[in-house]
Amino acid sequence: MTWLDSLAGKALNRELPTREEALAVLATGDDELLDVVAAAFRVRRQFFGRRVKLNYLVNIKSGLCPEDCFYCSQRVGSAADVLKYTWLKTDEVVASAAAGVAGGARRVCLVASGRGPTDRDIDRVCETISAFKSEHPDVEVCACLGLLTDGQAERLREAGTTAYNHNLNTSGDRYADICTTHEYADRVSTVTAAKAAGLSPCSGLIAGMGETDQDLVDVAFALRALSPDSVPVNFLIPFDGTPLAGQWTLTPQRCLRILAMVRFVCPDSEVRLAGGREIHLRTLQPLALHVVNSVFLGDYLTSEGQPGSADLAMIADAGFTIEGAAPAAATPAAPAAPSPATSATPATPHPGLVHVRRRGPGTALPANT
Repeated sequence: MTWLDSLAGKALNRELPTREEALAVLATGDDELLDVVAAAFRVRRQFFGRRVKLNYLVNIKSGLCPEDCFYCSQRVGSAADVLKYTWLKTDEVVASAAAGVAGGARRVCLVASGRGPTDRDIDRVCETISAFKSEHPDVEVCACLGLLTDGQAERLREAGTTAYNHNLNTSGDRYADICTTHEYADRVSTVTAAKAAGLSPCSGLIAGMGETDQDLVDVAFALRALSPDSVPVNFLIPFDGTPLAGQWTLTPQRCLRILAMVRFVCPDSEVRLAGGREIHLRTLQPLALHVVNSVFLGDYLTSEGQPGSADLAMIADAGFTIEGAAPAAATPAAPAAPSPATSATPATPHPGLVHVRRRGPGTALPANT
């Protein structure tokens, strides 16, 4: 039995790994990467099968935030050329969220910039959530509005909110290096208050901000202590015009190790592949599906994601299924030679991907190089 087998066995029993084991995952070499992913997949499969949950973000108030989070394009003083607007009207939010549902989302996430909502803001958001739930009663709603004050989480729950997101982002020891306008403890208390009010806690991290392996393990263990139902793992999008512009420290392999470490620490939590996946994981995104069981569909708060159709194709091609989707009818295929390996995913024709060569040798056009 290898150390990865032992680590996966602990996770299957919901046992917390040691810090040394978590650090060892982050320290693995590229030759061990597929072994790490395979061990994490055993855990993912145990708790979530081959299902992928789709989530859809709606930025209901964008930019002009008074907080100075260094990673954020909406921060005070940001020179990032992002959309800025005040609260969207209820019908605008409902229409945007409905588009995500039509694309397959099981949860919509309503996000507003700012330190935290006023009671009047809560009135507005509760009205919007109630309107959405009246049309989509089976779809989960997650709110992300910043720091909450007494009674606000309860009001959100009463309006039909399922979950509340507030990320820890990094370790407590390093938090002052990425934000000076509020403290790490403020974030912890908001997650705790949301959970106490009966909301499903959603809290995660951002990797790629110059943190150490120890910082990543610290925040993962802190998240485990909060027992979140959902753990979004973001990879820094280094917007021009923010203090962390030009911070490109992540590789696809590093991202996979981080995801795997989080899976081992939070084995039965919904680990979500979140912002920055397209630009940092790139062609290894399908491999990440063997570790995570949840993704954001489409665009993010201030940056564009890959087309939703590409996400759906990626999930299907990797042999996973969309949570809550009706089983697709199998497309008749030509008889194939018997194979010792079987797959639950039926073969489907893609004639549109076949292109006759019209360039290179024998033509007047340059070759594909």
